[in-house]
Amino acid sequence: MKASFAAASVALSASLAIASPTLEARASGTSSGSLPTVTVKGNAFFAGNDRFYIRGVDYQPGGSSDAKDPLADEAGCQRDIKYFKQLGINTIRVYTVDNSVNHDTCMNALAEAGIYVALDVNTPLYSIRRDKPAISYNAVYLQSLFATVDAFANYTNTLLFFSGNEVINDGNTTDCAPYIKAVTRDLKQYRNNRGYRAIPIGYSAADVSSNRYETAQYMNCGTDDQRSDFFAFNDYSWCDPSSFTISGWDQKVQTYSNYSLPLFLSEYGCNKNTRKFEEVSALYNQEMTGVYSGGLVYEYSEEDSGYGLVTISGSSVTPNDDFTYLQNALANNTAPSGDGGYHSDGTPSTCPPSSDTWNTGNFQGEDLPAMPSDAKKYMTSGAGTGPGLSGPGSQDAGTDNVATASAGSGSATRTASGSASTGSGASSSATHSGAASRVNMGEVSFAPLIMTGLVALSTLLGATLL
Repeated sequence: MKASFAAASVALSASLAIASPTLEARASGTSSGSLPTVTVKGNAFFAGNDRFYIRGVDYQPGGSSDAKDPLADEAGCQRDIKYFKQLGINTIRVYTVDNSVNHDTCMNALAEAGIYVALDVNTPLYSIRRDKPAISYNAVYLQSLFATVDAFANYTNTLLFFSGNEVINDGNTTDCAPYIKAVTRDLKQYRNNRGYRAIPIGYSAADVSSNRYETAQYMNCGTDDQRSDFFAFNDYSWCDPSSFTISGWDQKVQTYSNYSLPLFLSEYGCNKNTRKFEEVSALYNQEMTGVYSGGLVYEYSEEDSGYGLVTISGSSVTPNDDFTYLQNALANNTAPSGDGGYHSDGTPSTCPPSSDTWNTGNFQGEDLPAMPSDAKKYMTSGAGTGPGLSGPGSQDAGTDNVATASAGSGSATRTASGSASTGSGASSSATHSGAASRVNMGEVSFAPLIMTGLVALSTLLGATLL
């Protein structure tokens, strides 16, 4: 992302509303659209039996200065769908949503237009902070994330959930990696325990070459409950005029050739020169589709950063030159037929060793922070009402003393009304007929995590927005 929100140190005293303890409680939103749900097979996405490529844009009108939920703005949503269809996209990424409101109107309108939603579950006040990941990983935080899953799990066009965005942004913030991975594990466990379909959950990494590959390896190592369902990263290295080799994209394809999870670009579109989106011709060509599953162009609306495809003024939308260039690039570069050369089999990665640019702190190898004990109740009772965008926040609600989880502790622990996969990369249908097997929660060994050193007050929030 291009900017970050300043830290908000808010002490939380309000108690959270908890839903009635029943596994029959389902998501608050319902879908009337008929889009097929997208699943993971090997290192690719599939809609039914057809390979699915993300062909989309990042969508957050207002940007970081006015963080609102665009999916709750019914008029704005209807206004912009017209232009989504003109672009010929099938996906939008939304960075901020209000988990306390209903999204039926916009989500169903998007489904009718053939558009899926890739959704960030963090918000400015409910996110992991780079400067204090231990304290910001707590039950108050997870309740908000789980409530967001509840709000969107039943829409068939909910494509995936991002468990974090650009939390690691240099070589000095890799100690946040275990907390990002723990959040991914917790979201997967909540999804499975609540009987939702296996909506893919993974991380969106920053455009940082020094540890991007280590981050990808880390999110794909360990037990199935720990591993992500996909990995995405932001990439602005192709600046027109360029090519597959000049940009270095050929080397990245080689680097990730044996990666066993779906891989895609969560942001792309360098704007140093005129953006003609020449990279689209490579991204949806078989030279890349055996490894990549498409990407999302940054960004739909102009937010004073020079990346906007359109300029919005009230109810009026004016396409910029970039809009026409992208429209033509997508029209002239359809996805390849068949399976695109994807790999149906693969093995988890090996956790990366410590180095000058990769250090996971007190949680080495496959060790992860244990889910806060106060959050475990949500697995059986549900998350209840979400705090929305005006809640008191969660970033100071935890403690430096964090337990270490035992392997497999993130597996489903309850028998739910619908089947859900506990493994990474498993596929699921929209209709469930079976029941998730009951697995005992692993024992938790407590090893306090002692945070050392003072953190500069200027450290930015881990969850960044536009």
